Amino acid sequence: MELTIPSMKRVENVPVYTAAAHSESALHDGTLHLKGTGFPWQRDANVYIAGHRLGYPRTKSFLVFWDLNRLRTGQRVVLTDSEGKKYIYRVYDRFVLAPDDTSATKPVKGMNIVSLQTCTLPNYTERLIVRAELERTVRGPAPQANAG
Repeated sequence: MELTIPSMKRVENVPVYTAAAHSESALHDGTLHLKGTGFPWQRDANVYIAGHRLGYPRTKSFLVFWDLNRLRTGQRVVLTDSEGKKYIYRVYDRFVLAPDDTSATKPVKGMNIVSLQTCTLPNYTERLIVRAELERTVRGPAPQANAG
């Protein structure tokens, strides 16, 4: 998958790697889709994606969620799957949790959402969660016919 947030200049076609919570290799080059949480094409899914505030220079993780706290209600979050299908979400909530509170990874009954997570400023001790609800999907490009 790839993540795009039009109102955040550093979040355009950022790779989303599915991995365990503490997988630094997944977070090194992009963002981490928490293994065991939902996918956009599932009903009642919570697609849980974590990203660094600072990240690694010269990679897609660099400052990827630096300004996640500025994301506001109604702004778009777009996930694109491997076939080019776009899942367009609208932000509806944000809150802060302790680092050991895993309640935000659970599905929300009757909803398909994406939860974006990063550390809080200035001391990185808590977790900022921004949630967006699936608004619509847009099919990917039509497959090319084989010439020959």
